[in-house]
Amino acid sequence: MILCVDPDEDGRAATAAALATAGFDVREVGSVAAATDAIEADGGLDCVVTEHDLPDGSGLDVLERARDAAPDAACVLFTDTPIERVDTAAVGDLVAEYLSKSEPNARDRLVALVDHSLAFRDQTAYPLPDDEDARIAALDRYAADSETLDGALDRLTELATALFDAEAAAVGLVDAHEERFLSCVGVALDALDREDTVCTYAILDEEVTVVEDTLDDPRFEDNERLRAAGLRFYASAPLETPEGRSIGTFCVFDSQPTTFDPRQRELLGLLADEAMEQLELRRRLRVDEGGEGSD
Repeated sequence: MILCVDPDEDGRAATAAALATAGFDVREVGSVAAATDAIEADGGLDCVVTEHDLPDGSGLDVLERARDAAPDAACVLFTDTPIERVDTAAVGDLVAEYLSKSEPNARDRLVALVDHSLAFRDQTAYPLPDDEDARIAALDRYAADSETLDGALDRLTELATALFDAEAAAVGLVDAHEERFLSCVGVALDALDREDTVCTYAILDEEVTVVEDTLDDPRFEDNERLRAAGLRFYASAPLETPEGRSIGTFCVFDSQPTTFDPRQRELLGLLADEAMEQLELRRRLRVDEGGEGSD
């Protein structure tokens, strides 16, 4: 279901008609309150298309409520309001597409945008976290100058290989399409397509992920990249922002199947927490200095 929110009845009807003609199931409302009722009543929300200026709030209020109820719903601000008047900072990690109604063939472009957003979401070759868009927005705040970590993360990954008697360890950030590694010890890893990395699945779990033998796991038994790397054992703990967004992992690898006891899981979690503290420290320094990515 696509929720179309606009106080202008004629404009709302035209937008809904364009979306319905394209084959979408559309529900129309004209206020934040009505949109909230519709969102709470419908468990199949796929997308919200909303005007910015509403009689009892703004379209950003609607989008925020939609993301709380349906985290993977596509969000589009389809509005007469200029982009510079949209207070995106007010809703933190919310990610939405912006499309001006004044653009030529605006409703045709809207239909194409909605179609693309839903198709991309549904056709990924790997599972997405429920908070994927907010997670990616959070990641952007930490990835800007990760190279300034110098040897801090390398010291942690080297410690991990010794602590767990593992062949390799790494710290990686998982973005929309690939995983980029900030530190690697015992293995040289270039950026990996997201569908090729175990971390894509690990960020779905708040706890430590352990795969004792990748060849015995149906998710990875046919993964040629893992076979080529000789990776059989994998364990990782999520890198979680203060808001609880998993932006990457601290992981250890081995070429032999291995067990991992509860104490080892606890220690790996502590190493991940320390790595995230290093990332958070650099972000706060950048904010204090007024640099790119400041809040």
